[in-house]
Amino acid sequence: MQAKTPSSSSLRVLVILAALVIVLAGIKAANTIVVPFLLSLFIAMACSPMISRLQKLKVPRSLAILTVILAIVVFGFILAGMVGQSMNEFSQNVPKYRAQLAEQFSWLINQLDALNVKIDKQQLLSYLDPGMAMNMATNVLTSLGGVLTNFLLILLIVLFMLFEAHSIAPKIHIALDDPDMKMQQIDKFLSSVKNYLAIKTLVSLGTGLIIGIWLYVLGLDHFMLWAMLAFLLNYIPNIGSIIAAVPAVLLAFVQLGAPSAGLVALGYVLSNTVMGNVVEPRYMGRGLGLSTLVVFLSLVFWGWLLGTVGMLLSVPLTMIVKIALESNQQTHWIALLLASENEEFVPKVAEPAPSEEK
Repeated sequence: MQAKTPSSSSLRVLVILAALVIVLAGIKAANTIVVPFLLSLFIAMACSPMISRLQKLKVPRSLAILTVILAIVVFGFILAGMVGQSMNEFSQNVPKYRAQLAEQFSWLINQLDALNVKIDKQQLLSYLDPGMAMNMATNVLTSLGGVLTNFLLILLIVLFMLFEAHSIAPKIHIALDDPDMKMQQIDKFLSSVKNYLAIKTLVSLGTGLIIGIWLYVLGLDHFMLWAMLAFLLNYIPNIGSIIAAVPAVLLAFVQLGAPSAGLVALGYVLSNTVMGNVVEPRYMGRGLGLSTLVVFLSLVFWGWLLGTVGMLLSVPLTMIVKIALESNQQTHWIALLLASENEEFVPKVAEPAPSEEK
């Protein structure tokens, strides 16, 4: 058997990179098809543990699936109505909020002027426009709403996926010619992805609920809008919570004053600290962390590839890639590069081949 030469290894790397570029170009070209499919896949995987829980309660699988789908539809319509109305009102009030923020900045500039700190108001507003954060929040939700116009298609795909879910693993075993049904890596991969999405969805729901109640108690306008934004952006750790907090804090600064804005910011910090650093690690465990740099780069990459939905699903998609890389001995080192510095990795040792019986 001939050893691989450096030229053959380089050629293999070039072929793999060229194939990757072609695949990414195809995904970007088929964006309108890929995005609803990805949303359906993530929704189905997040719902799978709930269906399993209902089955443990002796509920037939078909009835459990229909119950979960019905709950999603009812909850989705109620939430869409409330958030949609709040988003329309907020969009109409954005010019007024923008003018009020400019007045607040004028007060800040006057205070700095009293301290002999000279700042040009127009120049400051041209570099730092606080109204842009509010527009960004509405643009994110509007873009997501545009994708959800295919709600019926997404719902049907989710329904068929859930009905076929129990047969996927056996099909993969048969397709990969594994007669002994011992493909532990595939089983571990599917289980890890399902657990991650289910736990992350529940933690995000909890975060959005806490934020919504806190903002309602403080009397902030459009609290449902900010709760929904906190739920969606909680899928992006570290960066997402900051992006979700900025428009709500700015609105509180305009509507309720600086002390209430500080309370709003405190509520975001506490909720994300408790849910992200206490609740989520307790149920998710270690081995699922990503470095902050990887989170930011994945946000840029998936946002470029899939648009707004890609930004929201950037971390779950990167986590799926990382879990897949961890399950293979040859690609485990790439998963190590994606991991956070606090994550503990145990070097994988190849299992010895079973001895043949004489």
